[in-house]
Amino acid sequence: MSSTELPGASAAAAVTPTVSVVGAAEGEELRSVALPGLTLTVRSRPPERTALPPALFVHGLGGSSRNWSALMPLLQDVVAGEALDLPGFGDSPPPDDGNYSVTGHARAVIRLLDATERGPVHLFGNSLGGSVATRVAAVRPDLVRTLTLISPALPEIRVQRGALPTGLLAVPGIATLFARMTRDWSAEDRTRGVMALCYGDPARVSEAGFREAVAEMEHRLGQPYFWDAMARSARGIVDAYTLGGQHGLWRQAERVLAPTQLVYGGRDQLVSYRMARRASSAFRDARLLTLPDAGHVAMMEYPEAVAQAFRALLDELGGS
Repeated sequence: MSSTELPGASAAAAVTPTVSVVGAAEGEELRSVALPGLTLTVRSRPPERTALPPALFVHGLGGSSRNWSALMPLLQDVVAGEALDLPGFGDSPPPDDGNYSVTGHARAVIRLLDATERGPVHLFGNSLGGSVATRVAAVRPDLVRTLTLISPALPEIRVQRGALPTGLLAVPGIATLFARMTRDWSAEDRTRGVMALCYGDPARVSEAGFREAVAEMEHRLGQPYFWDAMARSARGIVDAYTLGGQHGLWRQAERVLAPTQLVYGGRDQLVSYRMARRASSAFRDARLLTLPDAGHVAMMEYPEAVAQAFRALLDELGGS
């Protein structure tokens, strides 16, 4: 048992169907997995055939499992894919212990995998989900077949200007102040702002995609714990960036045994394109895909390219 695994993590999970306010995309299913002190919403897409290896997708700060809805159907012939809503995001309620640290989120992923006995999985992570996935792969290598990291939030000396608001959210009281200052902003305005920050080219988003994103934004803002989850998770990222020794994220990246696919976007305003070279050196079995026109969420902007890179990784490993 690792330091990020809670006692009782291997206990059987209670699974019940759930219906999201935002809803599932066509072909997706949603369910709720109840664990001691923790309930997680899991989005799945039935594989095209039985006995395919499992995959788990972990979203970033402020995101949800729906961030993977463009990529998952492109891989359903090679993996049995599931994406979770991290505690306090999407349709997952806050954790009972209020722990939104990177370790706390990693613990949630580990407990889900242990309880559902799906591991080892092909583990995907974006942004915060990338740092969470890195920690999971480092401390529980038995749970991870391969690791695919899209703009992972790993410590940078020179932080991107676009990431500064995330750092400010970590300051106590700032999230509450920002919520008050922006209470008159419409969901449409907020969504446009997020897309301008996260996409290399927001014009790539279809009208239907924009409306879905607005509906999800409205759903998030209606949750009484939204800003608290954002602030505490942002604080968790900052704390993880300053953590040294064997628990530091770069040190843990060096411990990852799983074959790793890295994806970086040239127009990423949150994770520097410069970090691609350092990440390639840190992960011992790494492959790198750079997308010059992509922003922070390449799996949403360029899902075909990300899918192709993962398929190449599978082919290299003999398709398992």
